[in-house]
Amino acid sequence: MGPDQHAQLDGFGLTLPFPIRVAALLALGWWGWGLNVQYLQKAHINIAKLIGYPDTRAPGQLSIHSATYRLSTYFTIPIVIWLIVFWVATRRIYDLVERLDWIPQSLWVVLLIILIWPLNRASRHGRIQFLLSFKRVLIGGLASDERKFGDILLADAMTSYARVFGDVYVTFCMFFTGDISATSKPIRSCGKPIVVPIIIAVPYAIRLRQCLTEYIRAQRASSQPGAGNQHLANALKYVSAFPVIYLAAKLRNYNPLDFNGYSEMSMMRILFLCSAVNSAYSFWWDVVKDWDLTLFSDARIDPSGRYAYGLRENLLLGPPRLYHYVIIADLVLRFSWAWRILPGLSWLSEKESGLYILMFLEVARRWMWVFLRVEAEHPSPNGTNPTANQSIERTLFFPIGVLFLNPGTPHHYIWNEYETQNINFSAHYEHRFALILFGYHTPLSIAA
Repeated sequence: MGPDQHAQLDGFGLTLPFPIRVAALLALGWWGWGLNVQYLQKAHINIAKLIGYPDTRAPGQLSIHSATYRLSTYFTIPIVIWLIVFWVATRRIYDLVERLDWIPQSLWVVLLIILIWPLNRASRHGRIQFLLSFKRVLIGGLASDERKFGDILLADAMTSYARVFGDVYVTFCMFFTGDISATSKPIRSCGKPIVVPIIIAVPYAIRLRQCLTEYIRAQRASSQPGAGNQHLANALKYVSAFPVIYLAAKLRNYNPLDFNGYSEMSMMRILFLCSAVNSAYSFWWDVVKDWDLTLFSDARIDPSGRYAYGLRENLLLGPPRLYHYVIIADLVLRFSWAWRILPGLSWLSEKESGLYILMFLEVARRWMWVFLRVEAEHPSPNGTNPTANQSIERTLFFPIGVLFLNPGTPHHYIWNEYETQNINFSAHYEHRFALILFGYHTPLSIAA
């Protein structure tokens, strides 16, 4: 350990050692999932059925959310105990904090034992289902039965935990590196600089493979042109994350030779552009596709007053203003990377406490996202999903323009019929139209 390393450990690092604060974020995810399940069930949404969870508990056994809370408690207790022991042993003294890094690092062994513990007391049934789903998702798998939605939720949650997974690796790398302590200031280039970016990219690659799997299944199940193209559009969202991950990793250790002489400022501008595209597209997808809201469609205002501005019918989780607050929060948190350019907030990307806050906020954003995502998947009283799920060609690609291929029918006739009668445009006219998107012609219908 170099003599200058001591100065890098601030009060935050001395109070919350790196391994323990990373483990705390993982435990927080279990508590969040318990809250998701509990309040979705209170809203009369059968979350167990939606995710294909075999709720076969006998009378007297814990409910799903109670079992999740119990497991969360089992994860939280050792975290608290190990933290108190570390405080008592080190008294926040630099030398002791670095020398006794084995105390917080040993916490991972305890948490792993709890996760694979064979006894029923620690919610064994739920842990087995989670491990089976995690094993399937880890290789990009996607169940073809009722478990599919649960696999998608888990894989999406993993994208929010991507940086946390990277930090788990860093704790072990620093612990097993001779001249570094696991409780020192995190060195995210530990081992090889490319390892952490690869770990961060893996959850996005998993979701990308799931989208391609859904696309292939849709193509096989339907002979209609354009079947499953919505999944390709979803895959594009995850593809857009890879340039951001790559450029951010390269800019941490900038070398002009890696960028053919481009200046650091030029690459930073490209990174900001890529980040803006990824965040804007992800936010749009959250609102329009994942949450089934009308904010970006012509139906955002309902003349009959059945739903509030930009929302939809069948709001089960609260009043309309709650959904508006969630939309605003999702927008702000999707662009949290841009906070660094705001006066007084640059510390968020420079200090470990700031980075930890950003990771916590992303976990909180995903917890919030789950409520509306599950509600949108829940069938409405009339037996269908909520009404606002607009086809992509109407909400995104239509403003770009279409090419009319059959001059025998007047343009205004088709357009007026589509607008006034709200017919399925792609089902009636997709043989007459093609989409022009950056010079590439594809079938107009890309709704799954």
